[in-house]
Amino acid sequence: MPGPKDLDPSSSPRAFLGAELRFAREKSGLTQDELGQPLFVSGSFIGQLEAGTRRMHLEYARQIDEILGTEGFFTRNCVAAAKSKYPDHFAEAAEAEAVATTIREYAPLLIPGLLQTEAYARAMFRAGHLTAPEEAIDELVANRLARSQLLDDPTTPLLWAVLDEAVLRRRVGGSAVMAEALAHVAALGFRHRVIVQVLPFDAGAHVALEGSLKLMAFEDAPPLAYLQGLGTGRLQDDPATVTQYELTYELVAASALSPQQSLALIESVAEDYAHEDQP
Repeated sequence: MPGPKDLDPSSSPRAFLGAELRFAREKSGLTQDELGQPLFVSGSFIGQLEAGTRRMHLEYARQIDEILGTEGFFTRNCVAAAKSKYPDHFAEAAEAEAVATTIREYAPLLIPGLLQTEAYARAMFRAGHLTAPEEAIDELVANRLARSQLLDDPTTPLLWAVLDEAVLRRRVGGSAVMAEALAHVAALGFRHRVIVQVLPFDAGAHVALEGSLKLMAFEDAPPLAYLQGLGTGRLQDDPATVTQYELTYELVAASALSPQQSLALIESVAEDYAHEDQP
């Protein structure tokens, strides 16, 4: 089995801490499982910290300093690494998303953030922050669009999204905004940059009716699942739990239209919205 690849410490504070953690652990002669035991976490969790796919929280940093004798190094540096431009419930998932090789997402209500246009994101954030000043909305939109730069690379990450038909029918920002937003999603699909499927209303009940699901796979770390609710989110790393969510996603995708049928439907609905704005 190949060893972990060297990380670029300059790529992010999280990657820097991960590289230093691996160095300090190996210097102490501990395996990932052995370091995880006194922290009451799995060896795979330590591996995720070292690979930069999980954020090191302060309570872990303090214990790691004590176990590895690193004289407060991780305690001092994890504070800077914890700073994020994203909400607390989503920050760790956004950081993991940025280094994922594969992202699979089921979206029951909204176009996934990585696929949103500026106008769609602005309408969505304004609806959720009715009294926020315009500067705050501008910052939220800018952060959302910055995430979508992940797709500037022609191949990585692989993004596969299953959209509930409700995503297409819910008028976020009005018909012109929806026409542009869906045309953008369709264009990414026709360029073969993303895989998009639509789960039609007539599919009826399915295994993911209760909420959204994002699955992330990595080159040198175990996969993660992220579940988001109203103002809350949870990152799952337990292997058995993630495996169950992977099955959930596969069942949803199996019930959805094919990518070709889905793109045709998305394009058709986009054209319907566009025609509504014509005199």
